[in-house]
Amino acid sequence: MITEVVLPGQVEPEGLELRTRPLPEPGPGQALVAVEASGVSFAEQQMRRGKYYDQPPFPFVPGYDLVGTVVSTGLGVDPALRGRRFAALTKIGGWASHALVDAGDLVEVPEGVDAAEAETVVVNGITAWQMLHRMAKVRPGMTVLVHGANGGVGTTLVQLARHAGIKVIGTASPRHHDAVRALGATPLDYRDPDLPGRVRALAPGGVDAVFDHVGGEGIVDSFRLLARGGTLVSYGTAATRDVPGSSRAPVLKLFARLLLWNLLPNGRGAHFFNLWAGRRRKAAYQARIRADLGQVLALLASGEFTAMVAARIPLSDAAEAMRLAESGTVTGKVVLVADQDARRGGEEGAR
Repeated sequence: MITEVVLPGQVEPEGLELRTRPLPEPGPGQALVAVEASGVSFAEQQMRRGKYYDQPPFPFVPGYDLVGTVVSTGLGVDPALRGRRFAALTKIGGWASHALVDAGDLVEVPEGVDAAEAETVVVNGITAWQMLHRMAKVRPGMTVLVHGANGGVGTTLVQLARHAGIKVIGTASPRHHDAVRALGATPLDYRDPDLPGRVRALAPGGVDAVFDHVGGEGIVDSFRLLARGGTLVSYGTAATRDVPGSSRAPVLKLFARLLLWNLLPNGRGAHFFNLWAGRRRKAAYQARIRADLGQVLALLASGEFTAMVAARIPLSDAAEAMRLAESGTVTGKVVLVADQDARRGGEEGAR
């Protein structure tokens, strides 16, 4: 039997449902993965509210990514994959004891890397790597601003930027400043009414890139803080998380702003990062994901990158995991783990 967490509709975390059903057989090109870890990200938080841009209709099993071991393979898939640990992007379906995954989406996890630690760099690692190196094209000696530097993507961005020789300014609430500083960034209070002035004091000529998951009216300051030739990378609309109404309206307004800014003759660029862009060219997309996630996993395996596990919570306690992830009190990523492997770790003391 497979055990999975179901999101039945727009519910509070306590409304998540646990169900079991017969274990599925992998079809052609698929692998059945015994899930060891799956993350709780902003995407699931928005899906719970019915506000994720292209979420499926309720009910469905959330879970944007996973790490686990292949237990069986379908027609056309190398049976040698069985017994090996892989990571995969799934968008939905990861919050389960087992998941069917397209074999082409599997990225092997290096030996000796803990499943929950690997999980922290799947969607976060791909997102951070591609925003830094494919979109902003950072170079050593640059200065960047990372909003939400204590979050899952934020802590990953800070570490990858520092590894690339980039100076980082990171916003977070004061309770997280020590953690942000320990990662190598200069922390600033995101609630500071003179935040733009604080950033300019550290980067008088402006910053070379801003990574903004907040959106809303604050995105204007993010663009204004860019140096000439700088790049704004927007990758979320957290500011409108609890605003009632259409999930598309804030995104479309953001897109319009970014488009307008790109037309201005000031040498600055403004882009929205979409993890799923290019998916229609499936083989090329999968190759890019394998290459980029492979880079981050290699850094993790070598000890040059620290996995920020905020907490390890059993799959059966998904409601607790979602509440904690939404609380804003932790540094890093909340990870759901197989019940028998549940261990608490990381920054749980921040609660």
